[in-house]
Amino acid sequence: MDLVFIRAVFVLVFAAACYFFRPLGLDPVLSAVLGAAIAALVIIFEARARSLSLRRLIGAVAGSVLGIFGAFLFSLVLANSLPQGSMRSVLQIFVLLLMSYVGLVVGASKGDMLNLSALGGLFAGDRQAKRDIKLLDTSAIIDGRIADMAETGFIDGTLVVPEFVLHELQMVADSADSSKRQRGRRGLDVLQRMQGNSLLNVQIIKDDFPQIREVDLKLIELARKIEAKIITNDFNLNKVAQLHRVQVLNINDLANSLKPVVLPGEKMNVLVLKEGKEYDQGVGYLDDGTMVVVDHARRMIGRSVEISVTSVLQTASGKMIFGRVDEAQQKTDVLRVATELRELSS
Repeated sequence: MDLVFIRAVFVLVFAAACYFFRPLGLDPVLSAVLGAAIAALVIIFEARARSLSLRRLIGAVAGSVLGIFGAFLFSLVLANSLPQGSMRSVLQIFVLLLMSYVGLVVGASKGDMLNLSALGGLFAGDRQAKRDIKLLDTSAIIDGRIADMAETGFIDGTLVVPEFVLHELQMVADSADSSKRQRGRRGLDVLQRMQGNSLLNVQIIKDDFPQIREVDLKLIELARKIEAKIITNDFNLNKVAQLHRVQVLNINDLANSLKPVVLPGEKMNVLVLKEGKEYDQGVGYLDDGTMVVVDHARRMIGRSVEISVTSVLQTASGKMIFGRVDEAQQKTDVLRVATELRELSS
């Protein structure tokens, strides 16, 4: 609100100055309108400059200075080559505007290539602070594990939730689908829980990109702008962000890396819950959700058996363990079945 007031005062003062002084000899009202229009253009330029990163701003300034210096040298050549007159003046002004504009645009576009940490400790500190910013994706908030991870202290720095992510989360919470509505409300509860933790720094920012419609692309563009990392468990967002050279912290990758290492030949106990896809297979799960496929275990559904690991398969969705029932267990089961059959026959 203060910035809007300052801008309005700037427009009024500039328009009043043009009204009284009439710099171009125009009608006072027309001069005031012209002054207000020029002030509005200055405000638009200021707003665009504020949205630039520090690298691009420094690149734009350096490019403009080099362009003006080159225009000055070119004007000296024109002064010695052409006779004095309107033609030479017009060419000098044109060269000045052209080279200043080209220097500004090229410098701003190449500003991301600057290494600000080499220019002094002030810039290095700013860059380090930006590295501690982590953007939260909608899927990561709904998942809920991010709150537990942050509370344990494994995630430091500032956790940032953009307004467009919060809006998407609210749309999911207001969905007509009951399952989506429940997931959205759980995400809002997780976010509220994180904000209530005094040890966490959770911020909601209003930066948006109206020209971009997809939330994932907005998140990637914001991460590039503020040099932040994205926390998500969305597989597609992970791949797209890597193509844009944006760092991603994937919660699923972290969960898979923390699963215990199992080697072929090891023995473990597993509860067989259902039959597998192949003949005479049983399927069980470890405490961390890892699927265990057991050969010759179809008749053991509902029982906890000791198995010997035969192989481990790493897939995109996680780890799968293959094993077979221990031979001693098989003999025991055969004897038990034979005993039951004798009892039934007698």
